[in-house]
Amino acid sequence: MDQPAYAAAALYAALNALILMWLTLATALVRRRHMVLIGDGGVAHLGRAMRGHANAIENIPVMLVLLGFAAALGAPAVAIHVLGAAFTFGRVVHAWHFTHERAAQWQRAIGFGLSVATLAAAALDVLGHAIILLFIQA
Repeated sequence: MDQPAYAAAALYAALNALILMWLTLATALVRRRHMVLIGDGGVAHLGRAMRGHANAIENIPVMLVLLGFAAALGAPAVAIHVLGAAFTFGRVVHAWHFTHERAAQWQRAIGFGLSVATLAAAALDVLGHAIILLFIQA
């Protein structure tokens, strides 16, 4: 068992959980400000905050599962750090874009780009490790 790789995966799990908490609180604050309990109430800023939170919920768990499997399948800690740090930075930039009523489009583009690129890299890494272990080393 490669403790540093697991520790790296755990680090990014914790950091991304904090991002989710930030998005949850940001959405709750907009809800409170506009007194909207369910849905977006036609409030554009609330719809934006909800979409940013939903996007994080759609992407973060998949990446964390991939990082955990990468560590379990023998990926070095440095690979987990590279993927985890790039993904987490992308999620922070993306969250920043969605928590503000008006934000620069480059934030969304950078956040999306880093998230998708690192998800793809992690998926290919795990796929490669799994194929090697299942078919080549069997």
